[in-house]
Amino acid sequence: MSSRCLADVALVVAMALLATGCERERRAYYQAPEGTNPPPALTDFQPGSPQPEVVSAIGQQYQENAYHIAQGGRLYRWFNCNGCHNNGGGGMGPALMDDQWRYGGRIDQIHSSIIEGRPNGMPAWHGKLTDMQAWQLAAYVRAMSGNVSKAAAPSRREGLSATPPLTQVPRQPPRGSDPSAMNPPPQ
Repeated sequence: MSSRCLADVALVVAMALLATGCERERRAYYQAPEGTNPPPALTDFQPGSPQPEVVSAIGQQYQENAYHIAQGGRLYRWFNCNGCHNNGGGGMGPALMDDQWRYGGRIDQIHSSIIEGRPNGMPAWHGKLTDMQAWQLAAYVRAMSGNVSKAAAPSRREGLSATPPLTQVPRQPPRGSDPSAMNPPPQ
């Protein structure tokens, strides 16, 4: 065999090895987890007997994933959430780092607030964000108040920041939703 023929055979063998290479881990970065997303209850006041608190399985997957929390932090800065919420400390908009949540502090309730908006200032982001981006933002907001696993929270900020890393934020479990949220002030 000539050296040209050996080179062609070696190339074919190398291509075959590359095509049948090892199986890599598959990560679903760009698709939402499977499941249904029931609408969240905005208050604890419900007719009839008390209903068990149902947390969305989709939201649970986002708040336990460090990649999605980090992406939510990036989106938080890109969409200028800092303009109203001042790095989570509050300003024109309410604080996101404390235990007082007018429309509920569970991840599905935060997602609903992002998508649908709220009276007196919070714009609706439906149509401007994908559902996955809204879940990522909701996961980041939960991380800002220390309500995600320390294993999932990013241990450092991506940019310069005066706030501590999310793994150092004390846990602020949200208190019940505010009953006045269902009765907005007159305009």
